[in-house]
Amino acid sequence: MATILLLSGPNLNLLGEREPAVYGTDTLDDCVATARTAAEAAGHTLEHVQSNHEGVLIDAIQGARGRCAAIVVNPGAFTHYAYAVADALRVFDGVKVELHLSNPAAREEWRRRSVVAPVVTGTVAGFGRTGYRLALEAAISRLDP
Repeated sequence: MATILLLSGPNLNLLGEREPAVYGTDTLDDCVATARTAAEAAGHTLEHVQSNHEGVLIDAIQGARGRCAAIVVNPGAFTHYAYAVADALRVFDGVKVELHLSNPAAREEWRRRSVVAPVVTGTVAGFGRTGYRLALEAAISRLDP
């Protein structure tokens, strides 16, 4: 049994209310429940941290070192400029999956660049709430031979 850390960045606490045409009507609690179900179905534990503050996410990443086997991160807008989050992820030795509800590549130009992508194992984007299950399954596939 491994522990997987799910990180949710800024404004994700507003899911279900914020731009439902882009992000859907599911709440963050709905998305976390989907991820937790996927983790537990494979015999793993899921921890979740949401913050609108970059430093809180960095502290969570650093706290996962040597304790968690994987991190699934939806960095929100931090995706595009939070080099400190990318640096923290870079030194995490486990599996790392970047997750987005929408498809940033199909949106505004400024959303198409990810400073996180070069330091993660892979990215799941554009599948809404289902992406949470897919991201957990992808991370778990790298943990379980």
